Amino acid sequence: MILIDKTLKYWRYRIFAVTWLGYAGFYFCRKNFSVTMPILIDELGYTKNDMAIVLTVYSFTYMVGQFVNGYMSDKWGPRLIVSIGLVIAVVANFIMGMMGSLLAFVFLMGVNGLGQSSGWSGLVKNMTPWFKSNTRGVVMSWWSTCYVIGAFLATIFATYWATNESILVEWGWKRAFIIPAVLLAVITLLYATLARNRPPDVGLPVLVREEEDTIDTKLRGEQYQIIKNLVSKSELWVAAFIYFVLKLTRYVFLFWLPLYMVEALHYSSQDSGYLSSVYELIGFFGVIAAGYISDRLLNSKRFPVVTVMLFIMAIICFIQPLIADLGMLAIGINIGLIGMMTYGADSILSGATAMDIGGEKSAAMAAGIINGVGSAGQLLSPFIAAYVSEKLGWDALFYGFVILALIGSGLAASKWNFGGNLDSDAANLNSGTEHASKT
Repeated sequence: MILIDKTLKYWRYRIFAVTWLGYAGFYFCRKNFSVTMPILIDELGYTKNDMAIVLTVYSFTYMVGQFVNGYMSDKWGPRLIVSIGLVIAVVANFIMGMMGSLLAFVFLMGVNGLGQSSGWSGLVKNMTPWFKSNTRGVVMSWWSTCYVIGAFLATIFATYWATNESILVEWGWKRAFIIPAVLLAVITLLYATLARNRPPDVGLPVLVREEEDTIDTKLRGEQYQIIKNLVSKSELWVAAFIYFVLKLTRYVFLFWLPLYMVEALHYSSQDSGYLSSVYELIGFFGVIAAGYISDRLLNSKRFPVVTVMLFIMAIICFIQPLIADLGMLAIGINIGLIGMMTYGADSILSGATAMDIGGEKSAAMAAGIINGVGSAGQLLSPFIAAYVSEKLGWDALFYGFVILALIGSGLAASKWNFGGNLDSDAANLNSGTEHASKT
């Protein structure tokens, strides 16, 4: 037993680390386009509508891929599916660094979206069998820092390679695609080599109770019944529509924040790239806080955290246009607080909540559906950002975020009491089933 515990602890750390690194790595070939957008507009003469087309194609393939890859990760295992997705992202970004035409960006960002879409659902699936539900809030809050810290480091990394004037100067903005692709190739090799799908793959016992997978246990082994039980859960669709709101908002910040700072605040491309990273840097603390509050104060309930964070986000977004002239420090603090609320709600919803709703057998599918519906919001974000900023001004975008955050907060409040310790619930269900069979 002691040997098993030590082995399990080792593998938990290993799976945590390699999946964290895998998803953080994806961002090095995602945030680079955001950083280079102002440069592409300035040097190649592209318009905001051109950039919106590129990002819409990316968002569309990412959305479709979420649904497909969630199913494939459940069926064939996340290690294979995520590894393929990483390779696709590497190849697409490397070739983008060799090209410069709008058509090439449209096509290759679409390919990149397909590769990137394997990441979240697959890696959530990879994590699920290794951790029970009563620890997932805390575990996933730390694990979800992968896309916060990953985005932060990727922004700094891409800004350096896109704007520095000392190394490979003749490559210009192309460095922001080629160098991250090389880095992601190394991360791909590490993940494919070190990851394993489930504890039994390394001789360890099954850790997660099957009762978490579905309330109806009689037909659990049949795939159609698992899917039917999953999609019949109202919590899945509430979480998905909240994530639609969150992803629409987050992806405007993710891709358009540097351009907002260049156009509305008149900062340089370099200053905008570095300052925009504060959104992810402070977002880190929201991710950690969300998990601890959920597990330690709310008995592993997730929706109350989302409710409060989105309500606070609405207030902060309302403040942003009012402080635009107060300088970089004020802007940095406010953007950081928006990031804290956005990422906190985002991480608990797309991570622990998806795992709780789906269980081990349907975790990737639940994460894929939630992320897929959310990606429909992501799909709309480029044209909303381009149109509103062009016709109504950048301030109008922030007032739009206020409305979206309040809608999301209201939806989350409707499921305030969902959740709790699912392992305890599963144990009680199992106990009740055994009692019924004996009588």
